Amino acid sequence: MVTKETINELKCPVSILLQLIGGKWKPIILYVLRSNKRRFGEISARIPTISRKVLTEQLKELERDGLIERKQFKEIPPRVEYSLTEFGKSLAPVLNEMEKWGNENFLKNQ
Repeated sequence: MVTKETINELKCPVSILLQLIGGKWKPIILYVLRSNKRRFGEISARIPTISRKVLTEQLKELERDGLIERKQFKEIPPRVEYSLTEFGKSLAPVLNEMEKWGNENFLKNQ
């Protein structure tokens, strides 16, 4: 979690961003959610190498940090959707540039 203390301690915008979205899975989850609301199963299907346990943990952390929101519907069977908050949507240009870089440097010749 990025706190005022963390910001004051790090005083580096890149470090602060990495504190918020760093790790193996968070950027990928945000990338999957950048254009649509998704249910847990949809996210899991788009990231087949992530375990359900880790996905659950990462979603909780992203929600806690205000990047995504979790909406639970009172239906049977229960339905939950995840989407980016406005704060999370502000990362779209960063994610788009990461996608562009990956395409240009790794996927263009495949």
